[in-house]
Amino acid sequence: MTEKIHPTAYVAATAVLGENVTLGPYAVVEDHVELGAGCQLGAHAVVQPYVKMGSANILHPHAVLGGLPQDTSFKAETVSWLEIGDNNVFREGFTAHRSATEDAITKIGSDCFFMNNSHVAHDCIVGNQTIFANNVAIGGHVEVGNNVFMGGAVVVHQFCRVGSYAIVQGTTGLNKDVIPFMLIGGRPAKHYRLNSVGLRRAGIKGEEYKVLSSAFRLLKNKQALDDLPKTEELVYLQQWLAVKSKRGLHSFIEVS
Repeated sequence: MTEKIHPTAYVAATAVLGENVTLGPYAVVEDHVELGAGCQLGAHAVVQPYVKMGSANILHPHAVLGGLPQDTSFKAETVSWLEIGDNNVFREGFTAHRSATEDAITKIGSDCFFMNNSHVAHDCIVGNQTIFANNVAIGGHVEVGNNVFMGGAVVVHQFCRVGSYAIVQGTTGLNKDVIPFMLIGGRPAKHYRLNSVGLRRAGIKGEEYKVLSSAFRLLKNKQALDDLPKTEELVYLQQWLAVKSKRGLHSFIEVS
């Protein structure tokens, strides 16, 4: 393992490194950090205290994980965490902050791709197989589901939710929740239609797709979903909608 650590890299005494971890020039691993097997840190990548990371994550140069929350009430002595799954890619300039609350976590799942200069704030939860394009920034306490695509320069207000399989068009600003399975964009942001491309790639087609299409029309017309067939996707959608929103839902586009 030592031959994969560049001589200029720094590893703190309490850091725990798994097998076959690679550290590039001037990479930094601070105290109270756990890196899983096969993780790779590029030049000048930094993992700050209280980060737990699974296996095979890749940090490109100048990515910084575990920074202090940008919360003016946060006290630096607070012990909180950033927890990360497996097989994620963090491109140049990516940042993620640990929780602003004692013993709480900011959480990133597995198999995600975070492009240049994107940001995950304190106390966020990001699911699996989600993509943040360049310069995406999500505020504190935002929840992003699985298989979400966030276009370039999307910004999300704190406490918003973005449901699984949603796609957010580039440069969109979100200040309310985004319904699962849908495409949203514009200023102000509105739900346009189902995320048909993303659903097809995920293998959601046939009867399952028809049910979601019916659900879209019913929600747009403010009607109940109770009479639709209980597919796995519909059950998830109903459960997601049943959670009390702190920000409300973005509306639907009106076509004349």
